[in-house]
Amino acid sequence: MNTMPETSQNNTSQPQSASGDYAQRLDSLIQSTSQEGASDLHFSVGRRPTVRIAGKLVPLGKEQPLSAEDIENILKEMISAERYEEFHAKQEIDFSYTHEATRFRCNAFVQQGVVGIAMRFIPHEIRSFEELNLPSVLGDFALQEQGFFLVVGPVGHGKTTTLASMIQYINMTNSVHIVTIEDPIEYLYEQQQSVIDQREVGTDTEDFSTALKSIFRQDVDVVLVGEMRGPETISTAVTAAETGHLVLSTLHTNDAPQTIDRIIDSFPANQQQQIRAQLASSLSGIFSQRLVPAVSGGVIPAYELLVNNNAVRNLIREERVHEIKSVIETGQDRGMVDMNRSLVDHVRSGEITMENAKRSSLQPDLLDKLL
Repeated sequence: MNTMPETSQNNTSQPQSASGDYAQRLDSLIQSTSQEGASDLHFSVGRRPTVRIAGKLVPLGKEQPLSAEDIENILKEMISAERYEEFHAKQEIDFSYTHEATRFRCNAFVQQGVVGIAMRFIPHEIRSFEELNLPSVLGDFALQEQGFFLVVGPVGHGKTTTLASMIQYINMTNSVHIVTIEDPIEYLYEQQQSVIDQREVGTDTEDFSTALKSIFRQDVDVVLVGEMRGPETISTAVTAAETGHLVLSTLHTNDAPQTIDRIIDSFPANQQQQIRAQLASSLSGIFSQRLVPAVSGGVIPAYELLVNNNAVRNLIREERVHEIKSVIETGQDRGMVDMNRSLVDHVRSGEITMENAKRSSLQPDLLDKLL
């Protein structure tokens, strides 16, 4: 049953602006988002347009609360007639929106019969590891000829930005063929040393799995998969990593052990031993990150890095994934980075407060001991 408001049902064939210049209003809101240094822009009926700044939601005080008609017409300014029809059919849609040099990853959805929109700001410039306060060792993983490397963490904690920085590092350093598979396309790359093809799910390809299977016929060296969705996509990605490709992707998990368990548990019981063995051999590393409010303003990443070595491979094969946390905590001399130690370093340098470090830690009691 369609729960869309009647005002929008009358016009699904051709988006058009209603009275009041919604294009101009959208432009103004985007400029405000940029000026405030916000990461997100939200449209919700009955509320002023709201931005997220350093993790906190802040209403734009100079704006009026939005009506259902306002949000409908703002959406019509951002997507084509065809996609507007798709939205009405599915009652939610992912899309990207570009205004001049400003780009957003967007999701429109229906809640209680009216439309809501969430827009994530995507910087035009792809920043380096140093500019993002990320470890330079990510460059070593980016230049591997093959393997499966995952960037994980909660929603909104910079996973896509980290992967974009890795792709850009490859692009500036190495002459390879890179294919990105995204839903929707977020960062746009200017080809430097590498050939880069960016494919959007729903526009350029049917789904992640189909696009991944096609890379075996496209002479691809590096593939970026926007998100691991379902066992078929994971299985194809792991196979690609085993057969001479570098595969970079993300998962919404908290740390390396949970990531490995999530991947294995996504398969039926009779297939888990096979994927466990494949993952043990193809995994190159897992980088888990969280953006923590910085004392000086903005956010700074705290992170954990698992490097797959013989000890980790054996733990994966032998179903002892829960022991990997100890390997990370004691593996600093082998390139591992422990999340709590990363947080402690930030506290001792005065970059974050102890309170925010504890909020970001999965083991706050252990964090106290380290301090």
